[in-house]
This record gives sequence, C-alpha cells and structure tokens, in this order.
Amino acid sequence: MPAPRTAYDAVLHAARDVTKLGCALDAEMLGAALLGSVYAMAAEDRAEAVRDFVGRFLTATVHSGTPAAVTIRDVFATLVPEADGAGRVGHDRRSPSWAGQLGRVRATGCWAYGDVYGDQTSYLVTFAYEDAAAGGPEHAVVALVDHNIGITKDVFVSTSAETLLDQVRQICEADELTWFRSEDPGRLRDEVSRHLEVTDGLGDLPSDGSLATDRTLAGARLALLPAVTTPPLSEPSGPDDTGLIRDFLTSPEAARFDLPTGPAATPESASLEFCLSLLLDHGATLPGADPLRWSPAVAGLFLLDWVHRRAVLDLDDAAMLPRVVRAWSAFAMRRRGLPAAAAEQAEAALEELIPEFARLYTTGERRSPATAAVAQLIAEGVDPNDTAAIDAWLEANREE
Repeated sequence: MPAPRTAYDAVLHAARDVTKLGCALDAEMLGAALLGSVYAMAAEDRAEAVRDFVGRFLTATVHSGTPAAVTIRDVFATLVPEADGAGRVGHDRRSPSWAGQLGRVRATGCWAYGDVYGDQTSYLVTFAYEDAAAGGPEHAVVALVDHNIGITKDVFVSTSAETLLDQVRQICEADELTWFRSEDPGRLRDEVSRHLEVTDGLGDLPSDGSLATDRTLAGARLALLPAVTTPPLSEPSGPDDTGLIRDFLTSPEAARFDLPTGPAATPESASLEFCLSLLLDHGATLPGADPLRWSPAVAGLFLLDWVHRRAVLDLDDAAMLPRVVRAWSAFAMRRRGLPAAAAEQAEAALEELIPEFARLYTTGERRSPATAAVAQLIAEGVDPNDTAAIDAWLEANREE
C-alpha cells in the first residue's frame, strides 16, 4: 500500500477501523490518541496547535465520504469543538449507531486527593453517557497538578471509574500522609485548566504518563464542568518572616541541632543568618510564598538545584546549611501540624540529599554562569561588591 501523502491521509489511514469500535468512548479515546502526536510535537502553544490541526483536517477532508472518514471527522469535531469548521460537522447515516453519543456525557462526581505536604494534588471527575449501551461505561478523568513546578503534570482517562475511585479512597484511608475529599466542580475545572495552560506552553513535556494521548479528551471533558462560582483555589500567604525567624531561632529544633542562636556575633552566626535568608528566598518561589511548605520534594529542589544556581557559599556556609535545613525541616513539620510520619520521611530524605548537596557544592556542576563567575571572583580574593575591584580584575583578565 502506498505511503500516505499528507498528515491528513495518515490520520485517515490510522482511523480506518474506527467504525468497528464498540462505543463512543472507544472512538473518543482513539481520536484523542491520534491528536496526541500533534500535541506532543508542537513547538509552541500545544492546545492551539491541536485546534489548528483539527480545523485544517476538517477542511482537507470535507469531501472524504468513506464511513471511517465521516466518523473520525465527527470525533475530532466533538473533541475540539472550537476548531474552525467543527460546528458544521454532524452525524449522518454512514456513521456507526454510537456516533450520536459522542460527547454526550454528564459529570457524576468530583474529588481531590493529595499529599499532606502540599506538593501535588490529583483531581478526579467521573462521567456517564446519556446512553451507556452506545456511549460506553462510566469513566474517569484524572489530572495531577504539581504545585512545586506549577503545571498539570499528567492527565489520564480511565474506563473503570468506580474501580479507580474505590482504589483511590482505600489508598488514602490507609496512608496518613495523604488526604481525600469531594471537590467543587467549578473550582476543580479552574485549578486544572490554569495549570494545563502552563503545561501547554512547555518546550518539553513530562516524559511519564498519558499527558499527550489523553490531553484532548480530558480537556473536552473538563470543559463540560461549570465555570467557577466560588473564589479560585489560592494558597494562603506565608507567615511574617521576622516573626517566623524569631520563632525558629528559639525553637527546640534549633537547639536540637546546636545552631548558634546566641547574641554574640561569630562566623557561625553569620553563616546561620545567610542560610536562613536562602531558605526564605527559596520559600518566596513556592505557592503562597510560604517557606513552611516544606517536604522531601521541596528539600530536593532547594539542596540539589536552587541553592547552587542562586547562591555562592563559602566553606562555613556549606557546613552550616545542612544543619539549618535539618532543623528547619523539623520546625516546619511541627508548625504545620503534620503527622510524625511526615517528619520522619522528610528527615530520612535529607540523609540522602545532603551527601549529594555536598558533592554538587564540591564540583560546582550545577552553578549558573553568574554564580560561577562570582565564585571565581571570591576565590581570587575579589570582593563582588567592589565595582572598582571587579573592573580591575576584568582588565587584568581581558584576553589580548
């Protein structure tokens, strides 16, 4: 058989057996998977790239009269109703009997669950067709929002809604480090959609999961939920830094790790002050700018990435930071009232992270160019705050 001449021919070939599927859900999942390749390969706004492709596909195939072509056009128009020409696509006698059920679903429940640290929240919505025999089984859309990096990290569609929901409930009930609750449909739609917009613009997609293949169907389902009627989900603002640091320095955690909290100024106390400023600066990058939102994941971002790109540590600072981080971790867990198991898990994670922090500090491999330049100045005895000294150093090191 000759190779397809265009991308649209390739889609028609891939969808040649669509009329043999048993229900509308199977067809919608096939259509979403086909559009997943467009989503994954897009260089910029991925959602817009899918809309554009569907619009051009509908135009290019308007005279394709085979049952498979008619059906996949209907599927695409249902999944991406805002695409050009989608409103002019309708069912006809060449379509399977289940075609009338495409997109004809209602939400039957909305839930949210996540970890007690606040790192990630998963949102689960179940949907049912008007006619289950032709439409397909009750199914679920799950979206995973990662609050640390601010994206919807994954979405997937499950064809066994009840089984999945029961499994999630059981897992959360058995694990004190997770929570589960019913969720307002509008707030769920707003939270997932806002983070999906960020995901759609990523240069590289998360490598694991079903994001590309299920994105279009998940988006079509979420669009059926009502618009938000209650205030959007927002992180509470972080505590006052001055009071927070005062509480920390007088805490049992600071005493436990023998931090230099006395009134006398020493090199150690200067390093302590600098390390605490780094924790606060990093906390400002977290949702709600709350440095108490601490977890093994946040600790990893701080110790293995952020601090190397953003700060220049001398030997005293590098020795002090692990002590400060251990104390801060225990302090944050207690202040937030998290279970003892959460604190133990965070402490165990630090025992693995700190040796890697020390290695990265030694090699300097994670330093940004700017940080590396400042580190070199300091190593050569140049004060990075002395403009004249920097100019003299540049002049001395200018290549002929």
